[in-house]
Amino acid sequence: MLDAYRHRDWDVIVIGTGIGGGSAARRLAEAGLSVLMLEKGPDLDGSDGAAIETGVHDPQARLDGGVWPYPLEARIDGRESQLFGMLGACVGGTSTFYAATLERPEPHDLDDSPQRSHPTGGWPVSYAEFQPYFDQTEQNFRISGEVDPLSPVPAPALRASRPFTPVDENLRRSFERSGLHPYQTHIAAEFPRDCAQCFGKRCPRPCKMDGRSAGVLPAMRTGNAALLDRCSVTRIEAGSEVRQIHCRRDGAEFTLRARHYVLAAGGLSSPSLLLRSASEEWPDGVGNRNDLVGRNLMFHLSEMLAIWPHRGSRSKGPSRALSLRDLYHVEGQRFGLIQSMGIDAGYGEVLHALNEMFSQSRLRRLRPLRHALRLLPYGVLPVLGPAKIFVGVLEDLPYAVNRVHADPAQPDRLRFDYVLHDELRARRNAFRKAMRHAFRGHRRLFFTQMPTLNFAHPCGTLRFGDDPRSSVLDRDCRVHGIHNLVIADSSFMPTSNGCNPSLTIAANAYRAADRLAERIRQAG
Repeated sequence: MLDAYRHRDWDVIVIGTGIGGGSAARRLAEAGLSVLMLEKGPDLDGSDGAAIETGVHDPQARLDGGVWPYPLEARIDGRESQLFGMLGACVGGTSTFYAATLERPEPHDLDDSPQRSHPTGGWPVSYAEFQPYFDQTEQNFRISGEVDPLSPVPAPALRASRPFTPVDENLRRSFERSGLHPYQTHIAAEFPRDCAQCFGKRCPRPCKMDGRSAGVLPAMRTGNAALLDRCSVTRIEAGSEVRQIHCRRDGAEFTLRARHYVLAAGGLSSPSLLLRSASEEWPDGVGNRNDLVGRNLMFHLSEMLAIWPHRGSRSKGPSRALSLRDLYHVEGQRFGLIQSMGIDAGYGEVLHALNEMFSQSRLRRLRPLRHALRLLPYGVLPVLGPAKIFVGVLEDLPYAVNRVHADPAQPDRLRFDYVLHDELRARRNAFRKAMRHAFRGHRRLFFTQMPTLNFAHPCGTLRFGDDPRSSVLDRDCRVHGIHNLVIADSSFMPTSNGCNPSLTIAANAYRAADRLAERIRQAG
């Protein structure tokens, strides 16, 4: 079977089939190029099998369930941690488990201007250049929702908004009475009549648009693309060009070759692979001439807030309906989007939030009071009912000390260092204060007291730019010094922006694929 892949003359090999890899492969295959897609994990093929628990330790069981075989290893503010977050390793990548929220960034996320200065001086590619690719992504990912009433930028490819539930309509009106500007969240899904709304978990059908359903499957339908799952890429062999890649599948080791390569293994895995591919020509790792590969790691901070609807309206189930951008950028501060999580807060969630508050209060030494906390939700929930949980997505900024590490002896162990800088802590406090003020008049409760990083949003570790001294990639997302290696995942982002990164990743993957296809055509 492997011989059929090894001896074919591929135009492009794409490593990784998440949002970035799937989107790039689709675009390249639709351009008529021969594309081989490689995925470390299995093709679950819409399987509705039981979801893998995040606390499972067995590497093979995790991989069989589509999850990265080992937990993440991190040193956060100097403290060692193991993180069992849901990092995907299957066809579709982490997007297989995502909540399918694809929101546009704002122009100031990418562009520098006198009115809103950019912390890095702006991206090398402007918002105007990205805009047609945002439109294309919204169309291909079947995104529905409402245009943000505060946005000056149209979104012509959005599909019609979905009906609101009574409780969401109640919250929407109460937000508007408070002077806020809610709109319907942008969701990438078909929403058939019997839709199970598999947001935050694997969807057994292709109605949720992810790296597989919106990328891999359309690429395969062109007849120009092939897929090899359960294939680990162990090393990239490169000088001024990638010559071949070393792979392992079912215990067999082999090499694959193509004219061009697209690396889209994710914001942690892609830099790890480049660092592990050190050679005489690239002694510190492929593309790592200026010690930038793996640096400038960013996530988002999540600020979770429970909000109870006004009396007379009770939630009958979770729904992911409302977003607000009123606090996206406030008085020069870069905050971010606020959106409903599609989770209702019942007894356990409210008790957890109360315990968090107690642990940070001056009363924490009075241990008998902690037991009394168990009674409070019993008094609150029968009167108010379940609350809707909203999350504030706080933008993270790049710092060189936040970085990915790699160990060639343990290629499946993903490890990083991260420091929460004083600037981020201060901005977080200001964001929480602004959220309290924005939702005044609503019954509300913060669910987290300590800073909470969203480990599903790693980005920035192979940033693009015009200067090789400060970036790993050029503006077309080619690795500086390697003419046939393109990066098409979240690694390319110089800043994390104030919204979910998926739409930006897909749009850039289309853009980078178009540039690559153009170069291949020009070369004949």
